[in-house]
Amino acid sequence: MQIDLLEDTWERGVPHGQFARLRKEAPVFWHEVPDDTGFWAVTRYHDVKAISRDHQTWSSEAGGTFIRTLSSQEMAVARLMLLNMDPPKQSRYRRLVSAGFTPRTVGKLAEAIRARAARIADTVADKDGEVEFVADVAQHLPLQTICDMVGVPESDHQMIFDWSNRLSGSQDPDFQSGPDDGDDAGAEMFVYCDGLVEERRANPRDDILTALINAEIDGDKLSRDEIDAFFVMLTVAGNETTRNLISHAVLALIERPDVYRELAGSLEDEELWRSATEEFLRWGSSIHNFRRTALRDTELHGQKITEGEKVVTFYASANYDEEIFTDPLTLDIRRIPNDHVTFGGGGPHFCLGAGLARAQITAMLRELLRRFPAAEFTAPPRRMRSDFINGIKHMPVRFHL
Repeated sequence: MQIDLLEDTWERGVPHGQFARLRKEAPVFWHEVPDDTGFWAVTRYHDVKAISRDHQTWSSEAGGTFIRTLSSQEMAVARLMLLNMDPPKQSRYRRLVSAGFTPRTVGKLAEAIRARAARIADTVADKDGEVEFVADVAQHLPLQTICDMVGVPESDHQMIFDWSNRLSGSQDPDFQSGPDDGDDAGAEMFVYCDGLVEERRANPRDDILTALINAEIDGDKLSRDEIDAFFVMLTVAGNETTRNLISHAVLALIERPDVYRELAGSLEDEELWRSATEEFLRWGSSIHNFRRTALRDTELHGQKITEGEKVVTFYASANYDEEIFTDPLTLDIRRIPNDHVTFGGGGPHFCLGAGLARAQITAMLRELLRRFPAAEFTAPPRRMRSDFINGIKHMPVRFHL
């Protein structure tokens, strides 16, 4: 079976054909990786959810969440981040920042999010509707929102954006100036965070960074490296994923003018906007997959999995599983129910920022469609080369007034 789920494939597009075949013929498939150990690719919806919820069998901490094997030094840094922790440690650390992402907190932010989205949409009109969508539109709302929550001054927002691209785009030559550029970006963010921490110790604020500085885990304060790692995770994940979700949603609408017109003509239909937002989340899931490591010998769909082997759950496949989603290759903005796994399939690693992402997607799309009844590409969109991030790096668009 010719299957390739590594980075070059994703640069060309989501491999829906390969996934459909795997779901049907080999839902647990051994995938070789050049110059590294291979992995078991898990592609069916129910299996992805079951693995996501069983941290006692499938560990995030043992080997990290990326397909490729990390060095011992890289793993030491990775294990400082929530993504690469298992409960109970992960649960204790998650509580430190969860207050910043509750429905009540997101509700308080809703008006500010709508106002920001309106200002960003106004800048599109100022440019006569012609923009590089990722850089001119999609990046701004999530970047501004998460930077404000963490406590990054507006003058440094672009610097955070550039660091984020270098970190998440480590497999894409457009984002790298050398083989160590991603590591260098991470180190630069750590140094930057250290400076913010010193400022917050002298002048505490009502933001997440101040909360981390004052937080305790089992009576111990967070170390400098732990605070730095939280900062990197929140700022990168908080803007990278939502930026790509917004970009994928607009791409899907431009490719479907009838759906664009329907949604633009229903700006006050709250029920439709709720279902449309969930469909955009299913359609353009921002993370392709999460890797786990087997903590014991086990078996899945007749395949024997040995302790220590990599198991990779593909959200990009589970969200198109024909057993769960009727006609999954159709963008259906009225799809109900829509229990997608874009935010992680449940379990301990369910995305903290799910509510925040929903609010930002809805606000940004609404403000664009309120002003512009149609849009078109002025050049073909270009996808990120990555087997982890479902990214769009360039998308030239002309919005019509």
